[in-house]
Amino acid sequence: MDLTVIVPTYNESLNVAELVRRITAATSHFQTEIIFVDDSSDDTPDVVRRVASSAGVPVRLLHRETPVGGLGGAVLAGLRMAQSDVCVVMDGDLQHPPEDIPRLYERYLSDDCDVVVASRYTGQGSADGLAGAVRTFVSRASTLLTKAMFPLRLRNCSDPMTGFFLVDRRRIDLETLRPRGFKILLELLARQPLRVAEISFAFADRLAGDSKASFRQGIFFLTQLAALRFGKMSAFALIGAFGALLNIAIVWALTGAGVGYIFAAIIAAETTIVGNFLLQERFVFGEMRDQASGAWSRFGKSFAFNNAEAVIRIPILALMVETWHFSAVVATAITLAVAFLARFMFHSLVVYAPKDGRAATRQRTLDALDAQVARPGEL
Repeated sequence: MDLTVIVPTYNESLNVAELVRRITAATSHFQTEIIFVDDSSDDTPDVVRRVASSAGVPVRLLHRETPVGGLGGAVLAGLRMAQSDVCVVMDGDLQHPPEDIPRLYERYLSDDCDVVVASRYTGQGSADGLAGAVRTFVSRASTLLTKAMFPLRLRNCSDPMTGFFLVDRRRIDLETLRPRGFKILLELLARQPLRVAEISFAFADRLAGDSKASFRQGIFFLTQLAALRFGKMSAFALIGAFGALLNIAIVWALTGAGVGYIFAAIIAAETTIVGNFLLQERFVFGEMRDQASGAWSRFGKSFAFNNAEAVIRIPILALMVETWHFSAVVATAITLAVAFLARFMFHSLVVYAPKDGRAATRQRTLDALDAQVARPGEL
């Protein structure tokens, strides 16, 4: 095979036949295969099988009953299956024009790059296919934020958020990838040094079906970006910051309604303890859950520690308000910030510790904490 085209799909049955037809026509001069890595809940797998039976190129299907790693995990699975080391990744909704695949491949053949990015924001590229001004603004802002956080790794990439690119599989270490979101190119470029080239392309309108962009995907992106740049501690901090704002808002609302600040602080603390645990399970320690104790055990440890921390923190809060004359809101914010590090250490080393792990020595504990804080990040 000259080329493997990897298409992660989720409920894209209406687009499969046209996508295969256009890829086949665009790559007629190459030995090409298409791999669909499908996480769908509709009839997309059946449609892929039907189209594959009469397609002009080999079409293979991996249907994941229990998807791991989201879209990034799907791409990683496709890279492992590919018969060619040269792989093009593209969406299944035809917003990435298959007719641009030869341009990606020809640019790669210049032999001065490991990744060729199809960019909406260089040369004659355009993002007109984005649905509306709000999504266009979010895309632009996300791109600027990402480039600001990885100025060295992304200096040659104008569109790190694109899902349309070519990569030489031999230039990446698949075992080090831990995809946790839908921006797999960002994962690749942030984790390891790669030579990047670009072509421009016009982001087209969706052929059929519904966009997968959502507020939830936005939260995934922010936690993915934070974890990539700073390590787990930043994702933990992001959730902690959200919890702190919620905590402060509850205290403000309840004290404004006449509730005493002590009772308001207790109610706010219990609410945010539960909320933070659920978010941390999903966005921070997700890949550690299988090796850790059961969900109720994890919740019990987290809940007990956070309440113990609150038992210590709230008297300090009272001291700050009654003796030092801080406002209840300011005192709450300060004590939450001080508690952050202790919470992170406890969750990393106790709540999500492997079930069969023995008591660590001091050095092993420090090494484990360092690994949790620092991985993965930009060197």
